[in-house]
Amino acid sequence: MLLQEERELVVEYGKKLVQFGLTEGTFGNLSCYDPDEGLMCISPSGMDYFKTNPEDVVVLDLDGKRIEGAAKPSSEVDMHRIFYKNRPDVRAVVHTHSVFCTTIACMHKEIPPIHYNVAYCGDKVPCIPYVTFGTQDLAEAVYARMGDEYNACLLGNHGMIAVGSSMSFAFDVAEQIEFVAHLYYNTLVAGDSGVPLSQEDLNYVLGKFGSYRQR
Repeated sequence: MLLQEERELVVEYGKKLVQFGLTEGTFGNLSCYDPDEGLMCISPSGMDYFKTNPEDVVVLDLDGKRIEGAAKPSSEVDMHRIFYKNRPDVRAVVHTHSVFCTTIACMHKEIPPIHYNVAYCGDKVPCIPYVTFGTQDLAEAVYARMGDEYNACLLGNHGMIAVGSSMSFAFDVAEQIEFVAHLYYNTLVAGDSGVPLSQEDLNYVLGKFGSYRQR
């Protein structure tokens, strides 16, 4: 079976998406990329994460051609492969519908550096307006906003995306940014927007996080 280890990771972390409250039902998606093979594998569309097996995970090349796996790949395959084609540091992509990230995304707000864990993403968490899900337009809009600078982005009226040098790192980005989104939401509910870190403090944190981020 091609990319067996990577496919097993997609199955394992798909279950974690639900267990950690980062999505509901069959929504969200995950993928891994093997640069030596030039192939990616992605979770199947609309399949229960707890009933997904490694052979259900679909293997594609970076042009989107199916190489192995009978299931239909996630509708967001373009949003995954655009990062593998353009960012050599990215080996995994995690797309969630986590509650607080999605709430802030529905407000079309960026998340400022109100907590140092924002450094998992960058100096803030950017947000794009709504673009129809499952389209090349969405993939291009997300990549244009994140570029090489950010590891996460809020998707207007939709959810969030996180990228990383491994599946464990991409998942950690998704989890920590959801934590920061929860804090930011709480400050908004309290009638404020929080006190962001100074640029000096933020630069220090970004430097300290250097060994955790795939730069």
